[in-house]
Amino acid sequence: MDEEFRGDDSLPLPNAFVDFLTQNGVSPTVYAASRSIPRYVRLKPGCETQIDEIEAEIKADLKEVNWLPNFYEIPPDTRISSTKPYKEGKIYGIDAASGAAVLALNISPGDDVLDLCAAPGAKLCMIADLLGCSGSVTGVDVARHRLAATKTMIQKYALGHRCRLFVADGTKFSIIPSTCSTEANGNLEVYKEWTPQKTWKERKRLAKMREKKIFKVVTGIEDPELIFYGCNSGIVGASKNDVHREANDLEILQLGYDKVLVDAECTHDGSIKHIQKFEQWGWTTLPHRVLDAQRTDELFTLQLNLLTNGFRLLKSGGSLVYSTCSLTVAQNEVVVERFLSQHHTAKLVEIEESVKWPCREGKVAKTIRFDPASSRTSGLFLAKFTKLTTAAEP
Repeated sequence: MDEEFRGDDSLPLPNAFVDFLTQNGVSPTVYAASRSIPRYVRLKPGCETQIDEIEAEIKADLKEVNWLPNFYEIPPDTRISSTKPYKEGKIYGIDAASGAAVLALNISPGDDVLDLCAAPGAKLCMIADLLGCSGSVTGVDVARHRLAATKTMIQKYALGHRCRLFVADGTKFSIIPSTCSTEANGNLEVYKEWTPQKTWKERKRLAKMREKKIFKVVTGIEDPELIFYGCNSGIVGASKNDVHREANDLEILQLGYDKVLVDAECTHDGSIKHIQKFEQWGWTTLPHRVLDAQRTDELFTLQLNLLTNGFRLLKSGGSLVYSTCSLTVAQNEVVVERFLSQHHTAKLVEIEESVKWPCREGKVAKTIRFDPASSRTSGLFLAKFTKLTTAAEP
């Protein structure tokens, strides 16, 4: 395939992709020097005194990111998955822009937080870290195998005690934070402390449900499947009926989530790591994966529905952050404008922390964008909303 754009240290972008970027108002120059964009890791709080030891183990220097607490740059070709600090849960890989999305939520101890597109789990781990010893985090994802990886990650970093994970369709998920009494009726089945070893009765029940095709690893899952819960997540001792009870909109205003993160599925065109994979996959696969018009139309609908449901689950006065790793206007500003036109209790607000970040304002006021060229991160779009008690003035 002919190359349209290539710098000395950039990806060989094919014509079709350059055309896609141009049609969406994105300059292909953002991918210049893409191979020199650093990799980012987050240091688990409490491990600051072990930096020298960690550097020796991963054979790379940790360069502190001065605008994002506990984040460090390492050379882009550094491999950490086989190193001791990674296996022991002292560091994990997460792009700095993704860390900014979590920080934009302004999480406080005691918050009930919903991560509506939680897999593969790095942002959820950061949320759990910020919560500390109070509050809860609920992770939802439609793909069971990806959420299983999230479960493994939070267990490795010992962050699961206030977490619960549901395999569910994020556009339909309706379970609010647990408010159940631990004194359940003796006739009701209650959740005991979580264990990876399921009882024979539980295995039989799950097998029967799968035979009926209740769980589908596609958009359209009917019943949320709880695959993990921590000892302080509000699940232990609660009845299964109470945990899975869906709340109505009036209840949600009072008992919904304090903070919601909707890091929506997208074309991933802003993710340098993702685009680099096409050199191995073959650039001929890019039109189907990224450029297909039907796929982008379907993504717009999915993104709008995820944002709408995430906002519905937010309590009055709560905050929601919408993000994608696409650089296109259609998956970002257009989604935001459509959403605001349909929800008059939604107010777009400033991301106050962003004044210290290497980002720029989006095409809609108060939204922000990271891109490889100006931010030295992967591309990311962020918009922050709050839920008003009464409709916002036009």
